[in-house]
Amino acid sequence: MGVDMELQREILGAAFGLQSGQHKVQCPRCSQTRRKSHERTMSLRVENDGVAFQCWHCNENGFVKIEKGGMATEVVVDKPAKPIKTERINRPVAEWLESRGISEKTAIKAGVGYIRNYIGSLQKETDCITFPFVKDGKEYAHKIRSLETKGFSCNGSPQSFFNLQNFTAGEWFIIVEGEMDALSIMETGLDTAVSVPNGAPMKVTDGKIDPSNDNKFRFIWDAKDKIDLADRIVVATDGDTAGQAMAEEIARRIGKDRCWKVEWPEGCKDANDVLVKHGVDALREAVVQCKPWPVAGLYDASKFFEQVDEIYDKGMGRGESTGYFNVDDYYTIVEGQLTVVTGIPSSGKSEFIDQIMVNLAERKDWKFAICSFENEPRLHIAKLISKYCRMPFFDGATKRLSKSELERGKDFVQSHFSFLYQADGSLSTIESIVERMKIAVMRHGVRGVIIDPYNYIQRPTTISETEWISDMLTQLRVFAQAHGIHIWFVAHPTKMQRGMDGNVPVPKGYDISGSAAWFAKADVGMTVHRKDPISPVSDIHIWKCRFAWVGKQGSASLVYDNVTTRYNQIVSDPFLSPEDDDDDTEFPF
Repeated sequence: MGVDMELQREILGAAFGLQSGQHKVQCPRCSQTRRKSHERTMSLRVENDGVAFQCWHCNENGFVKIEKGGMATEVVVDKPAKPIKTERINRPVAEWLESRGISEKTAIKAGVGYIRNYIGSLQKETDCITFPFVKDGKEYAHKIRSLETKGFSCNGSPQSFFNLQNFTAGEWFIIVEGEMDALSIMETGLDTAVSVPNGAPMKVTDGKIDPSNDNKFRFIWDAKDKIDLADRIVVATDGDTAGQAMAEEIARRIGKDRCWKVEWPEGCKDANDVLVKHGVDALREAVVQCKPWPVAGLYDASKFFEQVDEIYDKGMGRGESTGYFNVDDYYTIVEGQLTVVTGIPSSGKSEFIDQIMVNLAERKDWKFAICSFENEPRLHIAKLISKYCRMPFFDGATKRLSKSELERGKDFVQSHFSFLYQADGSLSTIESIVERMKIAVMRHGVRGVIIDPYNYIQRPTTISETEWISDMLTQLRVFAQAHGIHIWFVAHPTKMQRGMDGNVPVPKGYDISGSAAWFAKADVGMTVHRKDPISPVSDIHIWKCRFAWVGKQGSASLVYDNVTTRYNQIVSDPFLSPEDDDDDTEFPF
């Protein structure tokens, strides 16, 4: 399980200076998103070996372990629950469920129970309903809700789907947002409905979930075996902005080609709302009439009218910035697209893509999977750390990064990069790369993948190279679209002959070895080129851009710093103002 270093720092900062025992503090994760940001919704239990935390608003919870010397070492997000004694459903619970359209039979099947429990927000002990979370046949956590008024508590840390124990292979895997929604769909006879452990993430901007919330989706990876056995994955989250953003993220991780989507009747925001207002038959009909996720196929034009209205009002916008104003004029990064990158040997193409990844990880919290055949992971990580820390990794004429900066860089790489590494030295097939990409999206939430370079991938002998390259690029483009990631694919050009002026011409799509498909199938075509091999100046040439709102053909120049392995904008670049002329000119905004 990945270590969330940002969460460690936030929790340790909140606990700094506090004595052992229980404390209430502002939640560092959700307080800034709420109108009443001053409220102390997070409980801390400070112990000798670490800090236990639980926010009663966003449900962020876990335990930060601390070694001697005060260094945080691990965030445990699945701390086991303390044993609690829940009872069978009693009359008050049954009546409360009945008011929400849920029968006692359905509740019992899901393991719902009763407990008398203290609710912090109510500051009293009260009758409560419990929702169990089961792993390996055992209840490891419970959500607890007050019956008389809205008040919540948790025993343990729910980190998996609710009601996962009732899924059987070959059935529909129906994903909803809350426990009551899962019970509502079970009421229709579809017992394999599950709900996410902590609801939709709080932070949603422009209809998208912030990448910093990626860790909240670990429950999908944990259920991978069951998801793989499902006949159909049906996403039926709430109809509000956060619920629809969550639906997009779930589908992106599982693969939109496998997902179906439920649309609730007008005036209803979730499954329980439909059950209460329209009854069992209407709810079952809404679920059964789910539609394939709009990835490929034939759709009524009205399906896209809302998107048409949006681009009419707002325009197409732009992709994510590369981190350089002058390059952004010609190239921006868009999820669901394929960039083909080429250049003569030692032109800096791999270093430039690494720089883009570091920039996006720093500024947008993107996560990446790296399939680099010419860089062994330890050296690749060293270069990424050098770029991030803006200091040389190795000894030399310039002072190298310190041990503490090295640790900071390792935390950054651990949080944002994973490696598709062929440790046994054998050639990879495109099928094995795609399979590992699929796991990286589901497990880590990656938004970008680099494959570098093409000629290390094993080609079947039963098909021509031209046909195989075309099929391979089609497969990668479809995968990028289905999973909402950007893929950079590095391919070497054929040997370029020097011109009459003694310079090697700029290689483009049709100069890449093997197939014209390198040009035809790319969404964006890029060449990183140095006119003079010993010059630090690299020219970024965009020779194809499928969509005008993403970029256009043209070129921009950057300077490569051999000491830090970073690219910088040229100081005289007219897009930079004088105050931007410093060591961080690649981020002038």
